[in-house]
Amino acid sequence: MNDSILIVDDNEDILEFLSEVLGESYQLHLAADGVEALKMLDSQMVSLVISDIMMPGIDGFELCHTIKSNVDYCHIPIILLTAKNTYKAQIDGLEAGADAYIQKPFSPEFLQLQIANLLKNRLKIKEHFASSPFEDVRVMAYSKTDEQFLKKLDEYIRKNIRDTKMDIDSLADHMHMSRPTFYRKIKSLSSLSPKELIDVTRLKRAAELITRNEYSMAEIARQVGYSSQSVFGKNFQKHFHISPMDYLDSLDK
Repeated sequence: MNDSILIVDDNEDILEFLSEVLGESYQLHLAADGVEALKMLDSQMVSLVISDIMMPGIDGFELCHTIKSNVDYCHIPIILLTAKNTYKAQIDGLEAGADAYIQKPFSPEFLQLQIANLLKNRLKIKEHFASSPFEDVRVMAYSKTDEQFLKKLDEYIRKNIRDTKMDIDSLADHMHMSRPTFYRKIKSLSSLSPKELIDVTRLKRAAELITRNEYSMAEIARQVGYSSQSVFGKNFQKHFHISPMDYLDSLDK
């Protein structure tokens, strides 16, 4: 599925122009103001937000600040568009938490490149986290709020890691989020479903135990919440591209 972009602008011509520029590459959601945009964020999976600054009601700066200060969607990158060619406007945009700031008029190619770079850099970090046995979950945080969120979540999973029935409902409840909001947050932050994030955390803990070389593979599988050693082995191979035994052997080299 293509990444989804929320475009916020009270000018219909701009919405139409950006739809033409980005429509073939991304799934688009359009909002005419900040209030409508926030409603969409509560119901849609959004990879990136593009917002004009000058809008009635909630302007781009306020929208940006609201998004970046809400744990439900503070992870979403934001590009602000403005006709203001002033140093102060750029400072205001960055202070509000914008990830990029583009002055009008701009070339479609320049906007496309900014979007692609933001999404590509985040994807690299997500892939690195999922495939690296010892990478901390907080590597995916883009703000203090996200760092605290991920730390609290990781601590809960690790504390209950022997529980084979741990699922999205128990995680969402612990994080005081609705199930859909929690799912969107985890999927957007990590590209993993909550179930996959639980699996990756189990496997990272298993990698730690393997390095200590104090337990059999069957014991390690049980300690990290797998009722089947074969499923544990398959999942370890899938995520880290090496079997548990080969990983153990590699530590001696």
